[in-house]
Amino acid sequence: MFDKVLIANRGAIACRILRTLRELNVEGIAVYSEADRASRHVSLADTACSLGDGAASVTYLDIAKILEIARAQGAQAIHPGYGFLSENAAFAEACEAAGIAFIGPTPAQLREFGLKHTARAIAAEQGVPMLEGTGLLDSLDAALEAAQRIGYPVMLKSTAGGGGIGMRVCRSADELAAQFDNVKRLGQNNFSDAGVFLEKYIEKARHLEVQVFGDGKGAAIALGVRDCSVQRRNQNVL
Repeated sequence: MFDKVLIANRGAIACRILRTLRELNVEGIAVYSEADRASRHVSLADTACSLGDGAASVTYLDIAKILEIARAQGAQAIHPGYGFLSENAAFAEACEAAGIAFIGPTPAQLREFGLKHTARAIAAEQGVPMLEGTGLLDSLDAALEAAQRIGYPVMLKSTAGGGGIGMRVCRSADELAAQFDNVKRLGQNNFSDAGVFLEKYIEKARHLEVQVFGDGKGAAIALGVRDCSVQRRNQNVL
């Protein structure tokens, strides 16, 4: 068991982790941008450290800054929550190199499944049925050509991150052209990865998830099916 854990996230995500750490009698260290100084997770933490001013790209996504704080505070582990650096293999490796445990998947697992386009490729290799889609798109022209082949409407997606960030339904070539650079920018600013791809968009679909928990050694269990069909701005509500 760890004595001190740094939470590399903010808001409700960090609050939930902090409450669990308190139940385990583990000290929780919060980080925050100056814009979030008054946030609930800052007051809940045993210790709270500023990441400075600026956007997420220079605060919550600054690996060197987060590791510097973790070392200074004597954190033995970092919990990334979800979003931000939670699916960043380079961050997991940097934690390992610094002698700090990363509470999450291994770097190899993150590389294979953390990016949606590589997860799609692995699924395709295993013969898993999927929506028609693409690999990474290097230009708007490539996206327009692929969308014409797939058929509108399509979903333009950031390959990195989650939480509904970097997802736009495009019902025409004009909408795709208008959203392409915006989605790339969202991916870069929120997840340090501007990669995008397309999938066929299905109207009035249900969103079902199977939660899987593994020990990293080959043993895994399914925790049941969750109906995530009720969403707000592409983010699960249930």
